[in-house]
Amino acid sequence: MTASDVLTVHGGTPLEGEVRVRGAKNLVSKAMVAALLGDGPSRLYDVPRIRDVEVVRDLLELHGVRVRDEDDTLVLDPARVGRAAVDEIHVHAGSSRIPILFCGPLLHRLGHAVIPDLGGCHIGPRPIDFHLQALREFGAVVDKTDRGLQLAAPHGLRGTKLELPYPSVGATEQVLLTAVMAQGVTELRNAAVEPEIIDLICVLQKMGAIITVHTDRVIEIEGVDRLDGFTHRPIPDRIEAASWAAAALATRGDVTVRGARQVDMMTFLNVFRSVGGAYQVDDAGDGGIRFWHPGGELRATALETAVHPGFMTDWQQPLVVALTQARGLSIVHETVYEQRLGYTAALGQMGATIQVYRECLGGTPCRFGRRNFTHSAVIAGPAKLHGADLAIPDLRAGFSHLIAALAAEGTSRVHGVNLINRGYEDFEAKLAALGARAER
Repeated sequence: MTASDVLTVHGGTPLEGEVRVRGAKNLVSKAMVAALLGDGPSRLYDVPRIRDVEVVRDLLELHGVRVRDEDDTLVLDPARVGRAAVDEIHVHAGSSRIPILFCGPLLHRLGHAVIPDLGGCHIGPRPIDFHLQALREFGAVVDKTDRGLQLAAPHGLRGTKLELPYPSVGATEQVLLTAVMAQGVTELRNAAVEPEIIDLICVLQKMGAIITVHTDRVIEIEGVDRLDGFTHRPIPDRIEAASWAAAALATRGDVTVRGARQVDMMTFLNVFRSVGGAYQVDDAGDGGIRFWHPGGELRATALETAVHPGFMTDWQQPLVVALTQARGLSIVHETVYEQRLGYTAALGQMGATIQVYRECLGGTPCRFGRRNFTHSAVIAGPAKLHGADLAIPDLRAGFSHLIAALAAEGTSRVHGVNLINRGYEDFEAKLAALGARAER
C-alpha cells in the first residue's frame, strides 16, 4: 500500500450540499456484458467512472469488442468477438468476479469460454457453484484447471428448468445472460428480483429477448436465435445514494442526492425515517432525495438484511455507523453474507460499542445460524467516536469506515481508499463538495 492510497480525514464536520449518483454499478457492468450478445452496437448512458466499469471494459476489449466513449455514454460494438488468453483475462480482471458472467455470452458467440480464478470483496465465500451447475444444465461442459475454468458447448446450449437454493443475484444474472439465446424455454425458480435484475431484463428485452417475470420469484425465458444491440439508461445507484444518506445522518448533516429514486429505496427510506432521519423526495427536474438529521436523538432499531424487497445487505454497513449514534440497543441480523460484520471491529477501535454473535438475533432463523458465523450485531449508543487508523477490508465496509471517520472527533487515517473507487465515482470530489476535510 502506498501513501497515495491513504486518506487523512479530519472529522466532526456535518456534510452539507449536493452530490449526484449515476447508473447503478450492479447494473452497468452486467449490461456491458449483455452487449456481447448483440449483432449490432449498444449504447449505455449515464455510465459512472468507477473501477468496475474499467475492468469490464478491459475484458470486453480483450475479447474483441470495440468500446468508445461519448461523454458519459459508452458505445459497445461486438462485431469482432474473439478468444482471449486466460493470463490476460486474469491480469485485467484483478479482484473482480465479473468474468464468470462472460460464460453464457461467450459460449453463444464462440462455443467456448475461459474464466480465471475469481476475486471480489472478502465478505464470505460467495461460491460459484450456482453458476457452474446452471451452465451445466444448459449443456455446457466445464473443466476446472489450476488456472481457472474452461467451458465448451459442443452441442450448443438448450433451455432447462432450474431452481436456485438461494435467490442469488449473480446466479440469476448468469441464467438470464445464458437463457436468452438457448434453444427452447428456460424456467428459473427462486430467482433474485432486485431492481438491477429487472433493469437487466429490460436491457435484454430491448435486444429482442422474450422474458416473463411471474409471481413467486419465477422467471421464464424463451430463447431466440439472435439479438440486436440496445440503447439504455440504467437505474441510478441506490447503494451509493443510501451511503450518502447514512453519511448525512451520522455527521448530523444535510445531503441532497441527485438522481436517487424513491421507488428503488422504499425499504431503506422506511428504516431511515424510523431511526429519526428526515428526507424529502424531489420529483422536479433531474429529481433526487434530500436526507438530513433533523436534530434531537436518533432512535435504536432492530434490522434484518434480506434479498429484495427486504433491507439490502449493502445498505447495512453505512447505516450501522449512524446507529452508533442512536440511543439504546440496535440489533442487526445479516442474512445475505456470512462474514459481513468484520468491519465492526474498526468501529470498536473508534469508540463504538458493538458486540457480534453467532446466533440469529433477528425474527427469522437464517442459513448461517448454526454454522459458527458471527452474523448478528448489537450496537449500544450513542457512542462518542474518535479518530483512528483504519484499514479498508472491502468496498462497502470501506465507505462505512470513511463515514465513521467523518463523524468522529479528531483525525483518522483511512488506508486502502483506492478500493472505494470500485463502486463510488469521484468520491473525494463529492466529499469536498459536501464540506468534508480530507486529503491524500
